[in-house]
Amino acid sequence: MAEACWYVVHTYSGYENKVKANIEKTIENRHLEDQILEVRVPLQDVVEVKNGVKKTVQKKMFPGYVLLNMIMNDDTWYVVRNTRGVTGFVGPGSKPVPLTDTEMFNLGIQADNISVEFAEGDMVTVISGVWKDTVGVIQSINESKQIVTINVELFGRETPVEISFSEIRKA
Repeated sequence: MAEACWYVVHTYSGYENKVKANIEKTIENRHLEDQILEVRVPLQDVVEVKNGVKKTVQKKMFPGYVLLNMIMNDDTWYVVRNTRGVTGFVGPGSKPVPLTDTEMFNLGIQADNISVEFAEGDMVTVISGVWKDTVGVIQSINESKQIVTINVELFGRETPVEISFSEIRKA
């Protein structure tokens, strides 16, 4: 199977978040979670001064562009290219060009090689977020998205919840 790479998609300016939401919805509807792994609108913190008050706000690093971590094939190309608001992939002609490791590093995207100290069936405790102090059993692990799915008891029922690796530890 081909390896996932980061690609840049050009969008109408101001439509970045809509494009991201539309692509994520399409991924879910067409069950392409294993081919289109992540959709990002890169943001940076900027300090603005208004009326003498400093305020940190997030601004888009590249207005008009969205980053995609995906395995390039005819299906994924078609889905992304025909998403409302997308004008095309960045690259010569209609051929998308993946970002190099240097370009990814400059954007703050590292190719993470994370080793996970837990496995399916392990009991874990959530250490932060809305599920803090909740104990659950790992049902599945998605290393590319760095999340685990755990079952927690909610209103007397077992309910699956997705939690980031950074928010859990072994119980």
